[in-house]
Amino acid sequence: MQWFEVSTYTAPPEAPASINDDLDIQSSAAVVLRDVEKSQEHFAGYHGVLIACYSVHPLVTKLASSTHASGHGSLAPGTAAKPPLVIGIFEASILTAMSLLSTDLRGGSGNARWGIVTTGRFWEAHLERGVEAFLGVQGKTSKFAGVQSTGLDAGDFHTVDPGQVRDKLTEATRRLLGSGEVGCVVMGCAGMAGLEGIIRDAAVDMYGKERGRRVAIVDGVKAGIFQLELAVKSRRMFES
Repeated sequence: MQWFEVSTYTAPPEAPASINDDLDIQSSAAVVLRDVEKSQEHFAGYHGVLIACYSVHPLVTKLASSTHASGHGSLAPGTAAKPPLVIGIFEASILTAMSLLSTDLRGGSGNARWGIVTTGRFWEAHLERGVEAFLGVQGKTSKFAGVQSTGLDAGDFHTVDPGQVRDKLTEATRRLLGSGEVGCVVMGCAGMAGLEGIIRDAAVDMYGKERGRRVAIVDGVKAGIFQLELAVKSRRMFES
């Protein structure tokens, strides 16, 4: 039974329509921060905030800092207010992928890795550096298979011919799967939601029916919601 409610927020029109590079990332962060700071009570009543851009997005740390500094949080009956937890779909997908690679959970050899299929070439280096920073390592880890790009922008997944989208996403997925034993593929763009079937078909084609169906496919937005729910419950259980 779902105990939480999800509210959505979309950046104002002056924000980039599609985030395709570092300039877009920084611009979107500035626009959103200016907008949410107009209301001192913007986050009142919320336990968590999910940044639904698949990137190392500065809003994750900046919103977390601003809500803690201001003291705006969520009130539960008889308790003090706590600022909402903030996570991005990028960070949430890493946590989810790592948990799915447990030998016991996946029934694999224990050597399976995870990787990301994303949009443009810019994201390959950006996301690889982000994974390294988040995990506190340098270079690819034994569990991280890297990032493969489709050459499409985020907006293209809604406007480009579906056949071209399928071909580009299939090619990127096959490159990732061909790098070794990949047990989890993360969709590195919120705009890829609903395209899991293309990745699944590529996995079955590359690995065979049985093994291909065991490959986990992670939607960052879903992973973010689940990780926020877990974090809120963990805060209640483990913090004073």
